[in-house]
Amino acid sequence: MKLGIIRCMQTEDYCPGGRDFKTIREKSGAFTGIEEDIDVVGFINCGGCPGKKAVLRARLLVGQGADTIAFASCIQKGTPIGYPCPFAKKMKELVQKEVGDSVRILDYTHEAGPAGGSK
Repeated sequence: MKLGIIRCMQTEDYCPGGRDFKTIREKSGAFTGIEEDIDVVGFINCGGCPGKKAVLRARLLVGQGADTIAFASCIQKGTPIGYPCPFAKKMKELVQKEVGDSVRILDYTHEAGPAGGSK
């Protein structure tokens, strides 16, 4: 799997993405059952509210070889602060339309947990 991750721009100030990367290494969360190696080709923010730049960011990730794009849990689930993105559904629709059906879209990366990802 060639994975690109889109994260919330607001959340990146206090979350380095450690939990996302731990989840990928352990193949847990959204990556449960993935047997192939996971190669992260990019980790980028959505561009800020209302997420319109996510389409351009997704295009960049696919250009880097991504066959899968995951929206980090900060977008759909609101982790770590419990505030999901109010634009998540529309952002996902627009990204899917841009990249087509050949690119898999994951709604989240991990279950709720600490931002740093050490647990």
